[in-house]
Amino acid sequence: MKPLHIVLAVISGAIAGAAVGLLLAPEKGEDTRSNIREFLREKGISLRKDKMDELVDEIVEEIKK
Repeated sequence: MKPLHIVLAVISGAIAGAAVGLLLAPEKGEDTRSNIREFLREKGISLRKDKMDELVDEIVEEIKK
């Protein structure tokens, strides 16, 4: 694998791990979604609001499976 792929895999894993941690926290769903949005913004992932909401919903659905 190329070094860039390894770095991207590590970053993706860290984001996914943080999302799982947030989703397993004992908070209301809307609070959890807000936490995910804020976390992604802090990590420099800037998307339009509708795209950010879509990403958050996808993460939530993957965790529920």
